[in-house]
Amino acid sequence: MACLAVNIDHVATIRQARGINEPDPVLAAGLAELAGAEGIICHLREDRRHINDRDLRLLRQTVKTKLNMEMAAEKEIIGIAIETKPDLVTLVPEKREELTTEGGLDVKARIDYYLNVTKKLQDSGIEVSFFVDPDPAQIEAAHRCGADIVEIHTGHYSEALSESEAKKRFILIAKAIEIATTLNLSISAGHGLNYVNVKRFKVLSQIKEYSIGHSIVSRAVLVGFERAVREMVQLVKDF
Repeated sequence: MACLAVNIDHVATIRQARGINEPDPVLAAGLAELAGAEGIICHLREDRRHINDRDLRLLRQTVKTKLNMEMAAEKEIIGIAIETKPDLVTLVPEKREELTTEGGLDVKARIDYYLNVTKKLQDSGIEVSFFVDPDPAQIEAAHRCGADIVEIHTGHYSEALSESEAKKRFILIAKAIEIATTLNLSISAGHGLNYVNVKRFKVLSQIKEYSIGHSIVSRAVLVGFERAVREMVQLVKDF
């Protein structure tokens, strides 16, 4: 049975749109846990465009399940992670001009560097996940770097403009998961998943956790945050 980790970044995005102190992503995290989420995800970007240092500090103090800090593998952010000690760090690519993360991390381009980063984080008691495209070479590179987990980027599948295209991209994800399984990596998946397109993943029992944020926050505008989380939790638990 899979579980749901809720990304609260877009709660902070709404807050930052007005430059005030609400809605509070820390409160949203508590509601998500009450609704059955088994993890909370936040992305501390270098430009602090949504989640900020205050949020991360309070989340570490209040999250009762598992705190997953998404981050670029940059010196300042690595230092913050080691000081804050989330349960899990997910290494992701990051560009200032992007609206959201556009693809997986190119691990194989900097294996020695990521190997060193992974060791620093794990030596501090933090598990390490790599957010990668469903590319066998990237999954193998993450394994070489000592990853505990690979999170498969599902964004290209989610953006498919036709059913035939979605099926082709889903097959790539399924093949990537087979490789990650043979390498004894724990597997999660996320990006662009919603209440409809996630249903296809029911056949992929190897996925232990789904990372979902924007779709939940969007539905919460209409039905409330707890209900939106509870509905996604139920979908995922049925897998």
